[in-house]
Amino acid sequence: MFDSIIPLLTDPAAWAALVTLIVMEVVLGIDNLIFISILSNKLPPEHRQRVRRIGISLALIMRLALLSIIAWIVSLTAPVFTAMGNAFSWKDMILIAGGLFLLWKATKEIHHSVDPSPSHELLDKKDVVISNVGSAIFQIILLDLVFSIDSILTAVGMTDQLPIMVVAVLVAVTVMLLAADPLANFINENPTVVMLALGFLLMIGMVLIAEGFGSHVPKGFIYTAMAFSAAVEGLNMLTRRAAVKKHAAHNARQAMLNKAETAEPGV
Repeated sequence: MFDSIIPLLTDPAAWAALVTLIVMEVVLGIDNLIFISILSNKLPPEHRQRVRRIGISLALIMRLALLSIIAWIVSLTAPVFTAMGNAFSWKDMILIAGGLFLLWKATKEIHHSVDPSPSHELLDKKDVVISNVGSAIFQIILLDLVFSIDSILTAVGMTDQLPIMVVAVLVAVTVMLLAADPLANFINENPTVVMLALGFLLMIGMVLIAEGFGSHVPKGFIYTAMAFSAAVEGLNMLTRRAAVKKHAAHNARQAMLNKAETAEPGV
């Protein structure tokens, strides 16, 4: 084992592959983390951090488990059947199923956000029960599996060195672990960001379905669009914050003027 690792430490190409793969794994992990953050925020506050930790830990376990059976994972890309002129593999079917699940979940949450009537659904903030913890973890496991397979197949496509894959996965999941609470809190405190994140999930779901049907969508286009949308929303948040501060300052000045006018007759 160590005999195969030591040469990699002095190989510039191996380091370049490691850095590139870490960046790719972190970017792919963002999709996973957004879903976990939105889902955990629908639970009672005392359960949120625990569910996020469980979800990310399961993501790590699944990725490492899949790396241990890498030969079988690679075989998932072999065609299983042909329909409408397209050959479908197990990977394609998993991506399509995961994409449909994301579309259903994000669409349902958007519906709950614009529908004022209460509901007992898991993703409804208006009526959350503790028993939903198990349901949340189950749904996180399903998406962890989809994102983990996508992540490992991406790693296999970039390098054939297992130690590099393991290090990249460990670093990416560590970043997810560190970013989980700040991201979840940020999404929870900014309702408009929730809708933006749900839009991201819709887009990711469509991309997964497209990939499953053999239409490759360059990841650079997807994440550039996400970054642009996030930047626009950031500007909107700064504008709203500035307007609130201006309104508060105006109210404070008006209160001081009223106080001065009230005190003037008694001088």
